[in-house]
Amino acid sequence: MPELPEVETVRNGLTELVVGATIKKVEVLYPKMINLDADQFIKKLTNKEILKIDRRGKYLLFRLSGRLTLVSHLRMEGKYEVQSIGTERPKHTNVVFQLNDGRELRYKDTRMFGKMALVPNDQVYNLSGLNKIGPEPTEHDLSFTYLKEKLQGSHRKIKAFLLDQSKVAGLGNIYCDEVLWLTKIHPEQPTNYLNDQTITALRANIIAEIARAIQGHGTTVHSYSNAYGEAGKFQNQLHAYGRQGEPCDRCKTPLVKIKVAQRGTTYCPKCQVVHGDESD
Repeated sequence: MPELPEVETVRNGLTELVVGATIKKVEVLYPKMINLDADQFIKKLTNKEILKIDRRGKYLLFRLSGRLTLVSHLRMEGKYEVQSIGTERPKHTNVVFQLNDGRELRYKDTRMFGKMALVPNDQVYNLSGLNKIGPEPTEHDLSFTYLKEKLQGSHRKIKAFLLDQSKVAGLGNIYCDEVLWLTKIHPEQPTNYLNDQTITALRANIIAEIARAIQGHGTTVHSYSNAYGEAGKFQNQLHAYGRQGEPCDRCKTPLVKIKVAQRGTTYCPKCQVVHGDESD
């Protein structure tokens, strides 16, 4: 599933490609993907200009004229591409936005899990998933005080905590494994047993790793590509995710894979061990 760095990379590409264009026609080829009746969805979008594209967590927010926002979640396999009208559309093209300049913005999704919701601007954060989303993993938004309060008020395994979008926005399986490796925290470590020093390091690593991954244009593990159809580059910098059996970059101990919160989880059994209460 695309995580925050991948979605941000898509947002950057789409901003360059389609902001300022006007939607002249819409084709809904898979109506289950949208939140409205297809005819209503098409009518509301026709002749709307794409003013700006924002992101919140893993959600793309297409800001449109008429005080409307198209909220898009890529889920597992969703991708956007921009092509000239008339060029062959790939299989599993689900929604097509014909633009006023002879191009099409196409959404394709082989698993068809992606979702789109067209809502007035003031209702965006009433949508499920966005109504309880946590702070962005940035220096400005993710404070030490907030993170400490949430961690010490929970009794969950740290990996499950970080995957919870209501706690911190945008982290998924890849970057959870990475920040835990960087901070030397076992993925099953109870959150309420972390001391201030460890929380400080965890916060710093979350912010820095997400920033590095955005700079590397995201991670391609299976099929992720950006709005230009290009693969990410950050997979070449991963220390833990997908490296089970390989030597740890710190201590050379073979990395192991377990399941935490129903997700495959890779860590170093020597560098990352479960500790008792560190909070004193």
